[in-house]
Amino acid sequence: MDREQVAVLLAGAKGHISGEEMSRTLGVTRAAVWKEIEALRQAGWPIRSSTRKGYSLAGPPPALSAAYISAQLPPDSLFAGKVLVESVVDSTNTRLKARAAAGAPTGTVLIAQEQTGGRGTHGRSFQSPRGEGLYLSVLLRPRFTRLEDLLTLTGWVGVAARDGVERASGAPVRIKWLNDLYLNGRKLCGILTELSFLGESGEPDYVVAGIGVNMSQTAETFQAQGLGDIATSLALEGFPVEQNRLAVCLLTALDKLVRDFPEQRAGYLEDYRAHCITLGRRVSFDAPDGPRTGTARGVDGRFALLVAGSDGIAYAVSSGTVTML
Repeated sequence: MDREQVAVLLAGAKGHISGEEMSRTLGVTRAAVWKEIEALRQAGWPIRSSTRKGYSLAGPPPALSAAYISAQLPPDSLFAGKVLVESVVDSTNTRLKARAAAGAPTGTVLIAQEQTGGRGTHGRSFQSPRGEGLYLSVLLRPRFTRLEDLLTLTGWVGVAARDGVERASGAPVRIKWLNDLYLNGRKLCGILTELSFLGESGEPDYVVAGIGVNMSQTAETFQAQGLGDIATSLALEGFPVEQNRLAVCLLTALDKLVRDFPEQRAGYLEDYRAHCITLGRRVSFDAPDGPRTGTARGVDGRFALLVAGSDGIAYAVSSGTVTML
């Protein structure tokens, strides 16, 4: 028996669970269970005890807990029982891709307290200070009929991530094309979706979707990073949220995405368009023959940004950098 097994039973209990029941389930003495309960209390777990009823949790644990997060998900969730939490990684996407190549099952989740080499789109770095954000990646092997469907998945993840953050915090989060979440005009969350193909056949193998949410950074933190006018956090905007709850809400939204993909594209497109702050704005973007400017007019069925160029040409932008002017 280890402490994690006791944590799993506590987190999964609907109300109280007795020491006798835990000892029977784990095949150890009640004294051994009590010892691990006390160790969890010392670590900050809010464990209540009742002489007649046993033990129960009064709230979430003080730090990210794989056992707690899994227990808060529905039993039939793709991610239930597959959550991993690590203290420090270079990048949750990089680490989870290595696990995928080694045969990790679909639905594996990796969450880190800190990233030393967090990555964004186009090779940019993503600041990932310890305890100030949620850094989460999921491994998916989604059903699809066409590669064209799979290439729209970044847009789907943007919709799911926006929904998860809003449900957890109440914050009125918006989407900046293609895959950033904004709050009150500043970047709150970055999303990096990476697709891997089988070497021999060239067929898609898996997708790793990474989500990094700024949770508790202060204005001073962003100023020190040179991001004072660019980035924000949930706490800074008045929407603080507990990190385990945020993880559960994100995974719940992503679980729905997996069930909906690709048949419910129309609904996700409608949601994306309704919350996209890029629409109606003057933008600069990368055209095939160089940088251009124009006005963002819509998002097509492949989540490409439709831009009325200042040169009179209509563009469908499916990749590259788009900047709001």
